[in-house]
Amino acid sequence: MDIKNSRYIKLLGPLKFALISALLGILTGIGAVVFRGLIALVHNLVFLGKFSFVYDATLHTPASPWGAFIILGPVIGGSVVVFLIQKFAPEAKGHGVPEVIDAVYYYRGVIRPVVAAVKAAASSVSIGTGGSVGREGPIVQIGSSFGSTIGQILNLPVWQRITLIAAGTGGGIAATFNTPIGGMIFAFELMMQEFSIRTLIPLAITTVIATYVGQIFFGTHPAFVIPGFETPYFHIENPVVLLAYGGLGVILGVASALFIKSIYAFEDFFDKKVSKVYYVRHLVGMLIVGVMFYVLMKMRGHYFTEGVGYATIQDILTGSLTGASFLFALFCLKLVATSTTLGSGASGGIFSPSLFLGATLGGVYGFLLHTFFPGLDINSAAFAVAGMAGLAGGVTGAAIAAIVMIFEMTLNYNVMLPMVITVTISYGVRKLLSTESIYTMKLARRKHFITEVLQRDLLYMKRAVEIMDTQFDTVDSGLAAGAFLKELPTRQFAIHYLVVSGGNIIGVIKRDKLIEAAEYDATAKIDDIVEKIMSRLPRI
Repeated sequence: MDIKNSRYIKLLGPLKFALISALLGILTGIGAVVFRGLIALVHNLVFLGKFSFVYDATLHTPASPWGAFIILGPVIGGSVVVFLIQKFAPEAKGHGVPEVIDAVYYYRGVIRPVVAAVKAAASSVSIGTGGSVGREGPIVQIGSSFGSTIGQILNLPVWQRITLIAAGTGGGIAATFNTPIGGMIFAFELMMQEFSIRTLIPLAITTVIATYVGQIFFGTHPAFVIPGFETPYFHIENPVVLLAYGGLGVILGVASALFIKSIYAFEDFFDKKVSKVYYVRHLVGMLIVGVMFYVLMKMRGHYFTEGVGYATIQDILTGSLTGASFLFALFCLKLVATSTTLGSGASGGIFSPSLFLGATLGGVYGFLLHTFFPGLDINSAAFAVAGMAGLAGGVTGAAIAAIVMIFEMTLNYNVMLPMVITVTISYGVRKLLSTESIYTMKLARRKHFITEVLQRDLLYMKRAVEIMDTQFDTVDSGLAAGAFLKELPTRQFAIHYLVVSGGNIIGVIKRDKLIEAAEYDATAKIDDIVEKIMSRLPRI
């Protein structure tokens, strides 16, 4: 902590913090509405040549009047994305969630305010022009940016600023997907450093209000409608069906690890083999994506792999899209399209592609079971839904959030038991094959490692005498660093040194930092060294 600036910290009481959380909920809900509106506008302009904010992602886009020239849509969009990211916010590149987690764990909850605007613009262009990415990453970065900005403006302590980041994350997810409980759990599993009443209440307030704002504009209906779920389809007295979902979990665990490794393998490929120039590699990647969905339109009548892909998912769930071979082909094509889009440098999330991949793979599995074991009375839509949750949970590491979010997106409780089985096994298999999730892998490549344990703050459970550091010594502020090094062999071993001036403690410095500074400049005074180190610390 910067002692000189500690007086600027403003700890808000519960009532004021609740009011700030409510304000954040309104802002996040509006942010989700604006973001989806931008996606609709870009999509309609590029694909249909009309100015409109009306866009239902669960319906297939008609064939574009531009014909084969629609292939250039993602390329043009890609050039806009590169310009926005390079010019204004490099952290808006990619799927967004790792940057937020990084800010929480390594940058004291500080996110630049400009990120929200740039992420909204760049991701809406990526998705709207046909890039194979989703909405979860952008809205997480947008909502968390709102929360961090409020925390910085009010000079809140770190824990309140991080709580607002988590609340913005939960609110953004909830408003975008109409999943209030899932949004809260997503924030808990990925963003929260502390689980307590003082963090739970602000998160709940923000999420509920953001959800309500979203429902005003998007309606209260679930994201997907599944006619086959009007009657219960899962019978516990048939243990073979139970085992079947376990088998699906194993397959999805392998697919989750494949998806994670594919994203970063394509990223390395485009960076090292295609071009170091951001514009070149991204435009090449988006050209490939455009060709893929145009060929699908010519051959099968729909773009299928472009954008979030909800129309394809809806077809699988309603039973209008069947056939194991074609579903598996869609799985492979979507995997390549998403890896190409993100690997070449787009801005967008991975949750929607995960749902697409899970639905197609689950549909293949269910179709094959129904074909070879007709006596089991298999419902392919049920396996598709379980596949959505299983792959999303395995890929993101947010297993509980995946279960709850898919339940909220389908609003059918019959799906719960199969999903729990599938997700838990998928998550376990993925952990065996890939220790890192798709979010933490990006951070691990930066040598930023994140704990996967959600726990209470153990410091509050111990007395000061049990955790305090007794290995310290004092050093005079006017002493030269070189003189300190000469005295070091005769001093007691200490981890920290209290810097003293005129009988007063003016700072504290670690032993290794002091030695490092002394070796760099032996003539520097101790107080100068401490001042330089403390001035580099971010204000809390």
